[in-house]
Amino acid sequence: MQSTFNQIVRNMQQQLELRGLLDDQLLIDLVNHLRPTDPHDHQDIKRRLDALLQILLRTPDAVNTLQTFILRLISQYKQSSLYADTGILSQDGFWNQLFKRLGAHFLPLIPDATQLQQLLRRVFHQRTDRDWLDQIDAQDWQQLCQLLSQGHSNQAQKHHIQSELIKAITVLSYRISGIGLYPEFIDAYPELTEYESPFLVQNREIIDFIRHYKASLRSSQHTTVIAPPDAAQALVMIEQCYDVVQKIRRSTKRIGVSISLTYLLTLLEQCLERLELLLHLMVDDNSVRFNMLKELLVEVIATSYDELSVRSLLTTNSELIALQVTENASKTGEHYVSTDKQGFFGMYKSAAGAGVIIAIMATLKTLMARVSMAPLMQALSYSLNYSLGFMLIHVLHFTVATKQPAMTAAALASTVQRGKGSKMAQLAELAALIVNIIRTQFIAILGNISIAIPTAACIALFWDFALHEPLMTHAKAAKTLHDLNPFTSLAIPHAAIAGVFLFLSGLLAGYYDNMAVYRKIGPRLKAHRHLKDLLGEARLHRFADYVERNFGALAGNFLFGIMLGSMGTIGFLLGLPLDIRHIAFASANFIQGLLTINQPDVGLVIVSLLGVLLIGLTNLFVSFTLTVIVALRARRVRFEQWQPLAKLVLTHFLIRPSDFFWPPKQPIAIEQELQKKSGTS
Repeated sequence: MQSTFNQIVRNMQQQLELRGLLDDQLLIDLVNHLRPTDPHDHQDIKRRLDALLQILLRTPDAVNTLQTFILRLISQYKQSSLYADTGILSQDGFWNQLFKRLGAHFLPLIPDATQLQQLLRRVFHQRTDRDWLDQIDAQDWQQLCQLLSQGHSNQAQKHHIQSELIKAITVLSYRISGIGLYPEFIDAYPELTEYESPFLVQNREIIDFIRHYKASLRSSQHTTVIAPPDAAQALVMIEQCYDVVQKIRRSTKRIGVSISLTYLLTLLEQCLERLELLLHLMVDDNSVRFNMLKELLVEVIATSYDELSVRSLLTTNSELIALQVTENASKTGEHYVSTDKQGFFGMYKSAAGAGVIIAIMATLKTLMARVSMAPLMQALSYSLNYSLGFMLIHVLHFTVATKQPAMTAAALASTVQRGKGSKMAQLAELAALIVNIIRTQFIAILGNISIAIPTAACIALFWDFALHEPLMTHAKAAKTLHDLNPFTSLAIPHAAIAGVFLFLSGLLAGYYDNMAVYRKIGPRLKAHRHLKDLLGEARLHRFADYVERNFGALAGNFLFGIMLGSMGTIGFLLGLPLDIRHIAFASANFIQGLLTINQPDVGLVIVSLLGVLLIGLTNLFVSFTLTVIVALRARRVRFEQWQPLAKLVLTHFLIRPSDFFWPPKQPIAIEQELQKKSGTS
């Protein structure tokens, strides 16, 4: 390997002697031999870098040759864009960037060969390059940079790089000032208009720093490297800019957030981070400067592959919005978790009330199916039946059991994020919350089913008694029961689709709750002149407050109904076996189908009942899992203790299984139980 590095250095020397344009292939070859087979193999990384360092230390003029070659090669390209733009979102805005990146996947953009980014992409042409570069020992990196920066040769190239860095710093500073004056920032943080904005002050400090820096370069007469002026004041203003950004992020919990504001906040943070990095790169001592250089190199390589990535754009900008969505859901979710008998029976009453409405909704859908309608009209009628029914359930303060996971999962993620105390205490708190969630889910499902089934049965019997005809035809009843068979039908996949819709409805509810606050729906309704004349001021205020508090829930329920009602029609139009199965409606259809069929056998009853139970479990599992994943990602939380948490919950089930179905006399204290168990063992 040393011989290979030695040969590459000799080839570089030969090219330098020709005094023409340098070929970047030699630098590519150098990095190819530095690149480890496994990017995470620390020993291989160190062995390869040590081989290069040995060549530089032992071979005469090798250091000067490599330094000269790299500096002259870099000087052949435009650099400022790399420092100021690469890895930073464009000011085009979210939607323009989204459509640009989508278009680039179908019709690739033509890269600018004069930009330094293209050289880096050719040299570090693998996505894993950032991994092994990041794992280089700090001591080895410092030694390499120290060797390549020693001496006073190549001053022209060094000054050229410094001037390009100054251009990038200037661009970033002006960009930060411009973003800080956006109206959305002013609305989110009105204090920016009352006091001198730090986004403007940092620009003045940066301009002052650059003026002194250029003066020091001119006075040096290019003979020696003069220490640049102190950038401490500029760095202080950058910290103040950070503080404002954090205050705006905190204020979004109160005022809501939009996609554009999220995009601007992300862009501003990226610009501030890059500006701070470039300042440290110019003014600090060698050890700090070399660390900043490595950080810049890794960051640029990592982000250069994501510049046209739609996934990266969505990931970068969705976190804050997802946090706001799940934050609203978690606040609601806390009300869906009972810890005592009062909350337990209250949940049953709430779920029982919903069971009556669900039975009526299931009956209405059965009657709608008897009417010959065009597919789209059928989808519309089913959707309105579901939507208006779910909205009525919410207005009457009843509970649909399967809507709980979308709420309680966010509350679970919020508990993970808080994570106070020891790991044992955190696990104990999570386990207790999970037990409470399971118990509440159980009684909610029981409330829905225990009332929906007899109500649906009464409706079917009354229909037969009053009209002298069954609610369903024999063929319809047979098909209904067949659709509940988990072994011969697609009941479980259809239940999973319903679980996805339950998850989406929870997110949509949070989204519209956020929008109601951000768009100031309540105050705007109160200021509506025509509504004030129609309802009166006092009634309008009550109406506006209700809408602001319940806008998300009403919108989520309405859209959830649209999803459920239209899926079957979408499947029909596409020729795909798409449909939904929801436990509450499945239980109502189950009893109505059984009452229609004369003398059903025991096997049919058992299999259909099993299908209903599996549909419910699938609904809950899919919606709960998806919501937990989104809620944790939104909070940038990585929870890796699922196995000990599951073991803790299972242990509690074996010791006190009644806690999963009946509220305990005392609050659940899993930590104490665990301590007792560990003490006895």
